[in-house]
Amino acid sequence: MAALQLVDLPADPLLLIFSFLDFPDFFSCSCVNRRFNQLSSHDPLWKRHCQKYWLVSDREKAQRNQSWKDIFRAFLSNDLGQYIEHYATLKQAWEDLKRFLGQTCPRMIGSLKAGATEAELDAVEARIGCKLPADYRCSFRIHNGQKLVVPGLMGSMALSNHYRSEDLLDIDTAAEGFQQRAGLKQCLPLTFCIHTGLSQYMALESVEGRERQEIFYQCQDQMAPNPSAIDMFLTGTSFTDWFTSYVRSVIMGTYPIIRDQVFRYVHDKKCVATTGDITVSVSTSFLPELSSIHPPHYFFTYRIRIEMSKDALPKKACQLDSRYWRITDANGDVENVQGPGVVGEFPILRPGNFYEYTSCTTFLTTSGCMEGHYTFHRLLNEEEVFNVTIPRFHMVCLPFRVSVVCKVSLSHSYYLAIYQRTCIHKSTCGEKWLHIEEDSTDTDDHEEVHRVLEFPVPGGHCPRHI
Repeated sequence: MAALQLVDLPADPLLLIFSFLDFPDFFSCSCVNRRFNQLSSHDPLWKRHCQKYWLVSDREKAQRNQSWKDIFRAFLSNDLGQYIEHYATLKQAWEDLKRFLGQTCPRMIGSLKAGATEAELDAVEARIGCKLPADYRCSFRIHNGQKLVVPGLMGSMALSNHYRSEDLLDIDTAAEGFQQRAGLKQCLPLTFCIHTGLSQYMALESVEGRERQEIFYQCQDQMAPNPSAIDMFLTGTSFTDWFTSYVRSVIMGTYPIIRDQVFRYVHDKKCVATTGDITVSVSTSFLPELSSIHPPHYFFTYRIRIEMSKDALPKKACQLDSRYWRITDANGDVENVQGPGVVGEFPILRPGNFYEYTSCTTFLTTSGCMEGHYTFHRLLNEEEVFNVTIPRFHMVCLPFRVSVVCKVSLSHSYYLAIYQRTCIHKSTCGEKWLHIEEDSTDTDDHEEVHRVLEFPVPGGHCPRHI
């Protein structure tokens, strides 16, 4: 008795097998023989592919008045077909981001530009002499970046004398900033901050120690004799990785929305401590534009929320008197810091309200942690003094890559001398770590006022607290 061949199976089992195939394999099967080709025309099989690759809904199909197979072929045959591997992921990310920002930051949606055409993207490639990655082209077919406005789509950060808000550049503006100079050869800017001039760049070629499609913040090597020595704080391995990870952080609430802006603070759910009726939580962020790798100087900001439970008794109202910090760098070196109040204020907490403030610190190591406590007294009994725990929170800089230029010629003793001079300068100022109290907000009846955003003053350095 001859063995049963796949082609001899009844239609129903074959259709079931076909339903599990991805498009390339499904298409290959349709070319095997006439029977497989006929079965592959079964329209319900194409529904999954339309939904997976082109995000076509039942409602859109009804509006098109076409079969699922015809819809799929229409997408594949037009100029979006070349982006079949990227379109659904990026289109979904854009739709999720617009849906979320439409409810929380509607002004940003109005700044988005319509998608670029294939001809416009081809013209840019001819102009800069480099091929654009397929996923980048695909995303800009959906939306060609945004207008140069504030706030920027790609996140903000504010300190009392430093404000950053990054716009997603349209393709023509990005092409104007395309770099051919040593240190940034073949690099295309993706974002731009009109206050600081800061950009995130994407490498279009694997040159100068970079991998093609890597995305990074540039960081000048201030210790190298060659001014073209550019270190890099890495933010993505490809455009898809970079954009979709940012979108996830926004829509999942990892990045808070403050005054219609996306702030790139990250909150670790473990960074919460409750003492009695008072809860302290911390969010942190690394600021590459105020950091450097050579010499080592890593700048972090953190946002602290101190909240009294709404169920607390009125007699529990209290006032913050002082703060204590235990600051530890990656080498295990410890510094203890004490001082009155926070950011020059002595906030009062009553049941149901909270107080927030922003501060910053620097390390000579790539990471560090802080913990401590606040000292309060009761308003109705000043002699009743108690401490409220500040949870330990960790700060870690972005992964980075050192410029290929600084791999030559500089001796270890030269680096060590610069490092020691940096430490001596800090110690003569009375601090081993630069720790700066910044700005605050307090609330009554849950009315939050973020005064930190009232100071969008450009600046490259955060002043030492005096």
